[in-house]
Amino acid sequence: MANKKPLEGVKVLELGNLVAAPFAGKILSEFGAEVIKVEEPVSGDPLRNWRVMHKDTSVWWYVQARNKKSITVNLRHKEGQDIIKELVEKVDVVLENFKPGTLEKWGLGYEDMQKINPSIILARISGYGQTGPYKEKPGFGSVAEAIGGLRFLTGYPDLPPIRVGIAIGDMVAGLYAVIGILMALRARDADSDKKGQVVDVALYESVFSLLEGILPEYDLTGQIRERTGATLPGIAPSNTYKCADGNYVVIGGNGDKIFQRLMMAIGREDIANDPRFLTNQGRVENVEFLDQAIEQWTLQYPLKEVQKILDRASVPVGPIYSIKEIVEDEQYKARDMLREVELPGGEKVLVPGIVPKLSRTPGDLDWIGPKLGEHNEDVLTEFMNFSFEDFKRLKEDGVI
Repeated sequence: MANKKPLEGVKVLELGNLVAAPFAGKILSEFGAEVIKVEEPVSGDPLRNWRVMHKDTSVWWYVQARNKKSITVNLRHKEGQDIIKELVEKVDVVLENFKPGTLEKWGLGYEDMQKINPSIILARISGYGQTGPYKEKPGFGSVAEAIGGLRFLTGYPDLPPIRVGIAIGDMVAGLYAVIGILMALRARDADSDKKGQVVDVALYESVFSLLEGILPEYDLTGQIRERTGATLPGIAPSNTYKCADGNYVVIGGNGDKIFQRLMMAIGREDIANDPRFLTNQGRVENVEFLDQAIEQWTLQYPLKEVQKILDRASVPVGPIYSIKEIVEDEQYKARDMLREVELPGGEKVLVPGIVPKLSRTPGDLDWIGPKLGEHNEDVLTEFMNFSFEDFKRLKEDGVI
Protein backbone atom coordinates (compact mmCIF):
# COMPACT_ATOMS: atom_id res chain seq x y z
CA MET A 1 0.00 0.00 0.00
CA ALA A 2 1.40 3.39 -1.03
CA ASN A 3 2.21 5.91 1.68
CA LYS A 4 -0.05 8.89 1.98
CA LYS A 5 1.13 12.28 0.84
CA PRO A 6 2.13 14.44 3.82
CA LEU A 7 -0.69 16.99 3.45
CA GLU A 8 -3.55 14.58 2.78
CA GLY A 9 -6.57 15.66 4.81
CA VAL A 10 -5.64 19.36 4.66
CA LYS A 11 -8.27 21.36 2.79
CA VAL A 12 -7.28 24.65 1.16
CA LEU A 13 -9.52 27.30 -0.39
CA GLU A 14 -7.53 29.30 -2.95
CA LEU A 15 -8.99 32.73 -3.69
CA GLY A 16 -5.94 34.25 -5.40
CA ASN A 17 -5.18 34.88 -9.06
CA LEU A 18 -2.11 34.99 -11.29
CA VAL A 19 1.16 33.94 -9.67
CA ALA A 20 1.93 34.32 -5.95
CA ALA A 21 -0.97 32.64 -4.11
CA PRO A 22 -1.63 30.09 -6.89
CA PHE A 23 2.06 29.11 -6.84
CA ALA A 24 1.70 28.39 -3.11
CA GLY A 25 -1.50 26.44 -3.77
CA LYS A 26 0.28 24.39 -6.43
CA ILE A 27 2.95 23.26 -3.97
CA LEU A 28 0.39 22.37 -1.30
CA SER A 29 -1.64 20.38 -3.83
CA GLU A 30 1.42 18.45 -5.02
CA PHE A 31 1.90 17.13 -1.50
CA GLY A 32 -1.66 16.01 -0.95
CA ALA A 33 -3.70 19.02 0.15
CA GLU A 34 -7.15 19.25 -1.40
CA VAL A 35 -6.99 22.68 -3.05
CA ILE A 36 -10.27 24.20 -4.22
CA LYS A 37 -9.47 27.11 -6.49
CA VAL A 38 -12.14 29.81 -6.76
CA GLU A 39 -12.30 31.64 -10.10
CA GLU A 40 -14.43 34.36 -11.60
CA PRO A 41 -17.29 32.94 -13.70
CA VAL A 42 -16.74 33.31 -17.47
CA SER A 43 -13.23 34.87 -17.33
CA GLY A 44 -11.49 32.72 -14.69
CA ASP A 45 -7.93 33.31 -13.49
CA PRO A 46 -6.17 35.70 -15.93
CA LEU A 47 -3.24 33.27 -16.03
CA ARG A 48 -5.39 31.06 -18.25
CA ASN A 49 -4.64 33.54 -21.05
CA TRP A 50 -0.96 34.35 -20.46
CA ARG A 51 1.90 33.57 -22.82
CA VAL A 52 1.95 30.41 -24.97
CA MET A 53 -1.54 29.01 -25.59
CA HIS A 54 -2.77 25.50 -26.33
CA LYS A 55 -6.12 25.93 -28.04
CA ASP A 56 -7.76 28.48 -25.70
CA THR A 57 -5.69 27.88 -22.54
CA SER A 58 -2.19 28.90 -21.47
CA VAL A 59 0.18 25.98 -21.04
CA TRP A 60 1.48 27.76 -17.93
CA TRP A 61 -1.99 27.25 -16.47
CA TYR A 62 -1.62 23.48 -16.74
CA VAL A 63 1.48 23.72 -14.53
CA GLN A 64 0.29 26.36 -12.06
CA ALA A 65 -3.14 24.82 -11.41
CA ARG A 66 -2.26 21.14 -11.42
CA ASN A 67 -3.88 18.92 -8.80
CA LYS A 68 -6.41 21.68 -8.01
CA LYS A 69 -10.19 21.67 -8.26
CA SER A 70 -11.74 24.65 -10.04
CA ILE A 71 -15.03 26.21 -9.01
CA THR A 72 -16.49 29.48 -10.25
CA VAL A 73 -17.96 31.93 -7.73
CA ASN A 74 -18.85 35.59 -8.15
CA LEU A 75 -17.25 37.04 -5.01
CA ARG A 76 -19.03 40.36 -5.54
CA HIS A 77 -22.43 38.67 -5.31
CA LYS A 78 -24.02 38.19 -1.87
CA GLU A 79 -24.85 34.57 -2.59
CA GLY A 80 -21.30 34.04 -3.87
CA GLN A 81 -19.94 35.39 -0.59
CA ASP A 82 -22.28 33.05 1.27
CA ILE A 83 -20.85 30.09 -0.65
CA ILE A 84 -17.33 31.13 0.39
CA LYS A 85 -18.46 31.39 4.02
CA GLU A 86 -19.84 27.87 3.89
CA LEU A 87 -16.57 26.67 2.42
CA VAL A 88 -14.57 28.48 5.12
CA GLU A 89 -16.42 26.35 7.68
CA LYS A 90 -15.15 23.18 6.01
CA VAL A 91 -11.51 24.00 5.13
CA ASP A 92 -8.28 24.41 7.08
CA VAL A 93 -6.61 27.15 5.05
CA VAL A 94 -7.72 30.10 2.92
CA LEU A 95 -5.08 31.42 0.54
CA GLU A 96 -5.47 34.85 -1.11
CA ASN A 97 -3.49 37.62 -2.80
CA PHE A 98 -5.98 40.45 -3.18
CA LYS A 99 -5.20 44.05 -2.32
CA PRO A 100 -5.56 44.47 1.48
CA GLY A 101 -9.12 45.39 2.43
CA THR A 102 -10.72 43.57 -0.50
CA LEU A 103 -11.85 40.53 1.48
CA GLU A 104 -13.10 42.79 4.26
CA LYS A 105 -15.18 44.72 1.72
CA TRP A 106 -16.87 41.45 0.77
CA GLY A 107 -17.48 40.45 4.39
CA LEU A 108 -14.76 37.80 4.14
CA GLY A 109 -11.98 39.26 6.30
CA TYR A 110 -10.16 37.24 8.95
CA GLU A 111 -12.51 38.34 11.74
CA ASP A 112 -15.48 37.25 9.63
CA MET A 113 -13.83 33.90 8.88
CA GLN A 114 -12.81 33.36 12.49
CA LYS A 115 -16.43 33.65 13.63
CA ILE A 116 -17.33 30.87 11.23
CA ASN A 117 -14.26 28.71 11.85
CA PRO A 118 -11.95 29.64 14.77
CA SER A 119 -9.36 27.16 13.47
CA ILE A 120 -9.05 28.78 10.05
CA ILE A 121 -5.62 29.80 8.79
CA LEU A 122 -5.75 32.76 6.42
CA ALA A 123 -2.62 33.12 4.29
CA ARG A 124 -2.49 36.60 2.75
CA ILE A 125 -0.01 37.65 0.08
CA SER A 126 0.11 41.30 -0.93
CA GLY A 127 2.57 43.83 -2.27
CA TYR A 128 3.36 45.52 1.05
CA GLY A 129 1.64 43.42 3.71
CA GLN A 130 -1.50 44.02 5.73
CA THR A 131 -0.07 46.91 7.79
CA GLY A 132 2.08 50.00 7.28
CA PRO A 133 1.70 53.18 5.21
CA TYR A 134 1.99 51.33 1.87
CA LYS A 135 -0.54 48.59 2.62
CA GLU A 136 -3.24 49.96 0.30
CA LYS A 137 -0.90 50.47 -2.65
CA PRO A 138 -1.27 47.92 -5.45
CA GLY A 139 1.80 45.74 -5.64
CA PHE A 140 3.07 43.39 -8.32
CA GLY A 141 6.11 41.13 -8.14
CA SER A 142 8.06 43.33 -10.54
CA VAL A 143 7.65 46.36 -8.26
CA ALA A 144 8.46 44.25 -5.21
CA GLU A 145 11.72 43.13 -6.85
CA ALA A 146 12.60 46.79 -7.27
CA ILE A 147 11.63 48.09 -3.84
CA GLY A 148 12.92 44.90 -2.19
CA GLY A 149 16.45 45.64 -3.41
CA LEU A 150 16.92 42.86 -5.96
CA ARG A 151 16.70 44.91 -9.16
CA PHE A 152 19.40 47.30 -7.89
CA LEU A 153 21.80 44.34 -7.80
CA THR A 154 20.86 42.72 -11.11
CA GLY A 155 22.85 43.46 -14.25
CA TYR A 156 26.07 45.30 -15.04
CA PRO A 157 27.21 48.50 -13.30
CA ASP A 158 27.31 50.57 -16.50
CA LEU A 159 23.81 49.52 -17.63
CA PRO A 160 20.31 50.03 -16.21
CA PRO A 161 19.06 47.44 -13.70
CA ILE A 162 17.42 44.41 -15.28
CA ARG A 163 14.90 41.82 -14.15
CA VAL A 164 15.40 38.12 -13.62
CA GLY A 165 13.64 36.36 -16.51
CA ILE A 166 10.86 34.88 -14.36
CA ALA A 167 8.37 36.15 -11.77
CA ILE A 168 10.89 35.57 -8.98
CA GLY A 169 9.29 38.00 -6.50
CA ASP A 170 5.88 36.35 -6.75
CA MET A 171 7.26 32.84 -6.46
CA VAL A 172 9.47 33.60 -3.47
CA ALA A 173 6.41 35.08 -1.75
CA GLY A 174 4.50 31.91 -2.64
CA LEU A 175 7.22 29.81 -1.02
CA TYR A 176 7.04 31.92 2.15
CA ALA A 177 3.26 31.47 2.17
CA VAL A 178 3.72 27.69 2.07
CA ILE A 179 6.27 27.85 4.90
CA GLY A 180 3.94 30.06 6.94
CA ILE A 181 0.96 27.78 6.34
CA LEU A 182 2.89 24.69 7.43
CA MET A 183 4.08 26.43 10.61
CA ALA A 184 0.56 27.69 11.33
CA LEU A 185 -0.88 24.20 10.85
CA ARG A 186 1.68 22.80 13.27
CA ALA A 187 0.96 25.55 15.82
CA ARG A 188 -2.79 24.95 15.50
CA ASP A 189 -2.39 21.20 15.95
CA ALA A 190 -0.33 21.79 19.10
CA ASP A 191 -2.86 24.27 20.53
CA SER A 192 -5.51 22.85 22.86
CA ASP A 193 -8.08 25.28 21.44
CA LYS A 194 -7.03 24.57 17.83
CA LYS A 195 -6.92 28.28 17.03
CA GLY A 196 -5.89 29.45 13.59
CA GLN A 197 -4.05 32.62 12.66
CA VAL A 198 -3.11 34.96 9.81
CA VAL A 199 -0.02 34.34 7.69
CA ASP A 200 0.92 37.79 6.35
CA VAL A 201 3.36 37.66 3.42
CA ALA A 202 4.53 40.86 1.71
CA LEU A 203 6.09 40.58 -1.74
CA TYR A 204 8.74 43.24 -1.07
CA GLU A 205 9.73 41.61 2.25
CA SER A 206 10.05 38.22 0.59
CA VAL A 207 12.51 39.71 -1.90
CA PHE A 208 14.31 41.75 0.78
CA SER A 209 14.85 38.59 2.85
CA LEU A 210 17.12 37.22 0.09
CA LEU A 211 19.69 40.02 0.31
CA GLU A 212 22.32 38.09 2.28
CA GLY A 213 24.43 40.38 4.51
CA ILE A 214 23.76 43.57 2.57
CA LEU A 215 21.90 45.36 5.39
CA PRO A 216 24.48 44.92 8.20
CA GLU A 217 27.28 45.59 5.70
CA TYR A 218 25.68 48.95 4.90
CA ASP A 219 24.80 49.78 8.50
CA LEU A 220 28.30 48.97 9.74
CA THR A 221 30.40 50.46 6.95
CA GLY A 222 28.12 52.58 4.75
CA GLN A 223 28.91 50.27 1.84
CA ILE A 224 26.17 50.04 -0.80
CA ARG A 225 26.51 46.86 -2.80
CA GLU A 226 26.25 47.62 -6.51
CA ARG A 227 25.57 45.61 -9.65
CA THR A 228 28.51 43.40 -10.53
CA GLY A 229 27.36 41.50 -13.62
CA ALA A 230 28.24 37.81 -13.55
CA THR A 231 30.56 37.91 -10.53
CA LEU A 232 29.73 37.05 -6.94
CA PRO A 233 30.61 40.16 -4.90
CA GLY A 234 33.16 39.65 -2.15
CA ILE A 235 33.73 36.00 -3.05
CA ALA A 236 36.39 34.94 -5.53
CA PRO A 237 36.86 33.48 -7.99
CA SER A 238 33.26 32.92 -9.11
CA ASN A 239 32.34 34.12 -12.57
CA THR A 240 31.29 33.31 -16.11
CA TYR A 241 34.08 32.55 -18.56
CA LYS A 242 34.20 32.24 -22.35
CA CYS A 243 35.30 28.97 -23.95
CA ALA A 244 37.05 28.27 -27.25
CA ASP A 245 33.79 27.35 -29.01
CA GLY A 246 32.09 30.62 -28.02
CA ASN A 247 30.03 29.08 -25.21
CA TYR A 248 30.18 30.32 -21.64
CA VAL A 249 30.83 28.34 -18.49
CA VAL A 250 30.21 29.16 -14.83
CA ILE A 251 33.03 28.22 -12.47
CA GLY A 252 32.91 28.48 -8.70
CA GLY A 253 36.41 28.27 -7.30
CA ASN A 254 35.82 30.26 -4.14
CA GLY A 255 36.51 27.65 -1.45
CA ASP A 256 40.14 27.57 -0.27
CA LYS A 257 40.75 23.92 -1.19
CA ILE A 258 38.58 24.16 -4.31
CA PHE A 259 40.60 27.16 -5.47
CA GLN A 260 43.83 25.21 -5.19
CA ARG A 261 42.34 22.29 -7.15
CA LEU A 262 41.12 24.73 -9.81
CA MET A 263 44.53 26.32 -10.21
CA MET A 264 46.25 22.96 -10.43
CA ALA A 265 43.72 21.79 -13.04
CA ILE A 266 44.38 24.81 -15.28
CA GLY A 267 48.14 24.47 -14.96
CA ARG A 268 48.69 27.44 -12.64
CA GLU A 269 50.55 25.81 -9.76
CA ASP A 270 52.26 29.17 -9.23
CA ILE A 271 48.95 30.78 -8.31
CA ALA A 272 47.79 27.77 -6.28
CA ASN A 273 50.84 28.06 -4.03
CA ASP A 274 50.97 31.86 -3.85
CA PRO A 275 50.31 32.96 -0.22
CA ARG A 276 48.35 35.98 -1.47
CA PHE A 277 45.55 33.68 -2.60
CA LEU A 278 45.29 31.28 0.33
CA THR A 279 42.20 33.03 1.73
CA ASN A 280 39.09 34.50 0.16
CA GLN A 281 40.00 38.02 1.20
CA GLY A 282 43.30 37.85 -0.66
CA ARG A 283 41.58 36.44 -3.73
CA VAL A 284 38.94 39.19 -3.67
CA GLU A 285 41.69 41.82 -3.65
CA ASN A 286 43.12 40.23 -6.80
CA VAL A 287 39.93 39.05 -8.46
CA GLU A 288 40.60 40.64 -11.87
CA PHE A 289 43.97 38.93 -12.10
CA LEU A 290 42.44 35.57 -11.18
CA ASP A 291 39.53 35.92 -13.61
CA GLN A 292 41.96 36.74 -16.43
CA ALA A 293 44.07 33.68 -15.61
CA ILE A 294 41.02 31.41 -15.60
CA GLU A 295 39.63 32.77 -18.86
CA GLN A 296 43.02 32.50 -20.56
CA TRP A 297 42.69 28.78 -19.85
CA THR A 298 38.99 28.33 -20.75
CA LEU A 299 39.59 30.04 -24.10
CA GLN A 300 41.88 27.17 -25.05
CA TYR A 301 39.16 24.48 -24.80
CA PRO A 302 35.56 23.94 -25.91
CA LEU A 303 32.91 23.99 -23.20
CA LYS A 304 32.57 20.21 -22.83
CA GLU A 305 36.31 19.77 -22.41
CA VAL A 306 36.41 22.51 -19.76
CA GLN A 307 33.63 20.70 -17.91
CA LYS A 308 35.40 17.34 -18.18
CA ILE A 309 38.70 18.66 -16.81
CA LEU A 310 37.11 20.52 -13.90
CA ASP A 311 34.73 17.68 -13.07
CA ARG A 312 37.77 15.43 -12.72
CA ALA A 313 39.32 18.03 -10.38
CA SER A 314 36.08 18.22 -8.33
CA VAL A 315 35.61 21.93 -9.05
CA PRO A 316 32.03 23.26 -9.32
CA VAL A 317 31.44 23.94 -13.01
CA GLY A 318 28.45 24.12 -15.29
CA PRO A 319 27.14 25.34 -18.62
CA ILE A 320 24.46 28.01 -18.99
CA TYR A 321 21.41 26.04 -20.06
CA SER A 322 18.51 27.17 -22.18
CA ILE A 323 15.32 25.17 -21.86
CA LYS A 324 16.52 23.08 -24.83
CA GLU A 325 19.61 21.91 -22.93
CA ILE A 326 17.51 21.27 -19.82
CA VAL A 327 15.20 18.94 -21.75
CA GLU A 328 18.21 17.02 -23.10
CA ASP A 329 20.05 16.74 -19.77
CA GLU A 330 20.43 13.29 -18.18
CA GLN A 331 20.31 14.62 -14.60
CA TYR A 332 16.89 16.21 -15.12
CA LYS A 333 15.66 12.94 -16.61
CA ALA A 334 17.13 10.81 -13.83
CA ARG A 335 15.46 12.96 -11.17
CA ASP A 336 12.02 12.81 -12.87
CA MET A 337 12.01 16.58 -13.38
CA LEU A 338 10.61 16.35 -16.93
CA ARG A 339 7.11 14.90 -16.55
CA GLU A 340 5.04 14.07 -19.61
CA VAL A 341 1.32 14.81 -19.38
CA GLU A 342 -1.56 14.72 -21.83
CA LEU A 343 -3.35 17.92 -22.75
CA PRO A 344 -7.03 18.11 -23.70
CA GLY A 345 -7.08 16.80 -27.24
CA GLY A 346 -4.45 14.14 -26.57
CA GLU A 347 -1.24 16.11 -27.22
CA LYS A 348 1.70 15.16 -24.98
CA VAL A 349 3.73 17.91 -23.31
CA LEU A 350 6.51 18.12 -20.73
CA VAL A 351 5.93 19.90 -17.41
CA PRO A 352 8.25 20.33 -14.39
CA GLY A 353 8.50 17.54 -11.84
CA ILE A 354 8.04 17.78 -8.08
CA VAL A 355 10.30 19.68 -5.66
CA PRO A 356 11.36 18.74 -3.01
CA LYS A 357 11.82 14.96 -3.11
CA LEU A 358 10.51 13.20 0.01
CA SER A 359 11.77 9.65 0.49
CA ARG A 360 8.72 8.18 2.25
CA THR A 361 5.76 10.44 1.44
CA PRO A 362 6.59 12.07 -1.89
CA GLY A 363 4.40 14.54 -3.72
CA ASP A 364 3.06 13.81 -7.17
CA LEU A 365 1.34 15.23 -10.23
CA ASP A 366 -2.17 13.73 -10.30
CA TRP A 367 -3.78 15.86 -12.99
CA ILE A 368 -3.10 19.00 -14.98
CA GLY A 369 -4.83 22.36 -14.45
CA PRO A 370 -8.61 21.93 -14.61
CA LYS A 371 -11.14 23.46 -16.98
CA LEU A 372 -12.89 26.56 -15.68
CA GLY A 373 -15.52 25.48 -13.16
CA GLU A 374 -14.78 21.80 -13.81
CA HIS A 375 -15.51 20.88 -10.19
CA ASN A 376 -18.52 23.12 -9.53
CA GLU A 377 -20.98 20.26 -9.25
CA ASP A 378 -18.59 18.03 -7.33
CA VAL A 379 -17.76 20.67 -4.70
CA LEU A 380 -21.19 22.27 -4.33
CA THR A 381 -23.39 19.18 -4.39
CA GLU A 382 -21.09 16.66 -2.69
CA PHE A 383 -18.65 18.68 -0.56
CA MET A 384 -21.26 21.29 0.45
CA ASN A 385 -24.49 19.28 0.08
CA PHE A 386 -26.27 21.76 -2.19
CA SER A 387 -29.31 20.31 -3.93
CA PHE A 388 -29.19 19.96 -7.69
CA GLU A 389 -31.98 22.55 -7.91
CA ASP A 390 -29.91 25.07 -5.90
CA PHE A 391 -26.89 24.32 -8.05
CA LYS A 392 -28.89 24.91 -11.23
CA ARG A 393 -30.37 28.18 -9.93
CA LEU A 394 -27.00 29.57 -8.83
CA LYS A 395 -25.64 28.84 -12.30
CA GLU A 396 -28.60 30.54 -14.00
CA ASP A 397 -28.25 33.60 -11.73
CA GLY A 398 -24.55 34.01 -12.54
CA VAL A 399 -23.45 33.33 -8.95
CA ILE A 400 -21.28 30.41 -10.11
